[in-house]
Amino acid sequence: MRGFIVSFALLALFAASAQADPGTRPANPTAWHPPLAVDAETLRILEEVNSLNPYQVPRLPLKNDENYAHTSRDLEPFRHVTPYKRHFLEQMEYYGAGRTIPEPEDVKTVKIGFIGPIEPTVSVATGGKSHNEEVIGKKMLQGCVLAIEEANAQGGYLRRKIPFELVVSNDNGLWGSSGNEIIKQAYKDHVWAILGTIDGANSHIAIRVALKAELPMMNSGDMDPTFIETNIPWVFRCVGDDRQMNYLLADYLFRKLKMKRVGIIRASNRYGRFGVREIRDSARRLGHPIPIEMAYQLGQPDFSLHLDRIQAAKVDAVVHWGNADDGARILNQMRARGMNQPFFVCDRCVSRDFVKIAGKNAEGVIGCYPWNPDRKDPKLDAFRERFQKRFESDEKFGKDTEVETYSAHAYDGMNMLIWAVQVAGLNRAKIRDVLAFRTHPWHGVTGDIIFSAALDDIGEVYLAKYENGKWQYFSREDLAIPRGPQRPPGDRGELIASPQNP
Repeated sequence: MRGFIVSFALLALFAASAQADPGTRPANPTAWHPPLAVDAETLRILEEVNSLNPYQVPRLPLKNDENYAHTSRDLEPFRHVTPYKRHFLEQMEYYGAGRTIPEPEDVKTVKIGFIGPIEPTVSVATGGKSHNEEVIGKKMLQGCVLAIEEANAQGGYLRRKIPFELVVSNDNGLWGSSGNEIIKQAYKDHVWAILGTIDGANSHIAIRVALKAELPMMNSGDMDPTFIETNIPWVFRCVGDDRQMNYLLADYLFRKLKMKRVGIIRASNRYGRFGVREIRDSARRLGHPIPIEMAYQLGQPDFSLHLDRIQAAKVDAVVHWGNADDGARILNQMRARGMNQPFFVCDRCVSRDFVKIAGKNAEGVIGCYPWNPDRKDPKLDAFRERFQKRFESDEKFGKDTEVETYSAHAYDGMNMLIWAVQVAGLNRAKIRDVLAFRTHPWHGVTGDIIFSAALDDIGEVYLAKYENGKWQYFSREDLAIPRGPQRPPGDRGELIASPQNP
């Protein structure tokens, strides 16, 4: 009986505290001022999140978008029916108590994690030997290494004058082991945030583990559109995805060039399957369904069967989605049999490896690309110089000094995490907050990074064309690519009443 009374008393005490007025704030909120200059918006976010008790959430406006991923009205799924509510237009809130966890005292380095494919692997689950992923992973790692080293050269974690440390894990292509690496980094290494990875399936597993561990995760290399559609409030992506690039390519193919029959050849993996989904759907919705889609095994040398069927389909153009070496071999075999249709590729093929294998056949190839590396930007020029100086004699990275999309976006993503740690302190929830509530662009070496309500980068994407011996980059405006019809301001295309759609 006595035990019951004690338990009841404790329960009543807990209930009373939980029912405390959520509007009640500490009498003297002690906002932590960061040791570096920040704008008024960031300072307001910090003041708010530092004033909370465990049962409160920030009184800060969540992002609300009128359109998801710049989708034209005629490309919306089930556009002839108005849904009650559309997803990905309202930012997800974090309701946990993590903001009140104090900063630990016994910290000698501030650890930030990296997970990516940096070693070759062989696995039944991944279809045998890995193909090209470790090349991309090493480029991502280069960007992260440079960002961490530069932060340490500027004083490290400024509040405590201790260095940042990069904790590196290999992503070997297995779902379970990828999840294990996140657990290790979260609970054994005690990292404050993670950047990674590339493979769509592994990224999905990783961010679900990060959700349970309440750990901010920045992605700079997985263009899978469904990655951000998990709507996990701890996840960010600082690079444009395949949905956005698909829409631009579809507008170019069907609205600009007026093509009717476009064939697809893609890698037989998640990257290829999800990479072409919006091209396929857009073609159908615009009245020009894809007549043929062929999938191939990564690394196969002969594409005769695939090209026989594509040739028989009498297509106006061919879209390839897969690795650069496969794409170049497909192009060479097309041209060898007299198939002269325009060849369009994904961002992985906009590379020197593709050109090296394709040779003269690369001339005229057009690819999607998430940024413009040729733009005139002193920040980008300085980054290239520092990157070359840092890695030109580094045997670990094969003296590779090329700045491409994966190294540049990883550099931007890691710098965003470092900035968030500097201004928020050693608290994972607050690190998440200063990124999630940020409304103005991050001015990175890849351009302006703007987060949508889904915390995805909705900045401009480009088309790259190989001509006169080099890749040249064009915006929608440069090529006068028409857009599809847009909804009027305030119309989100849903029945639910809201301030945006009363």
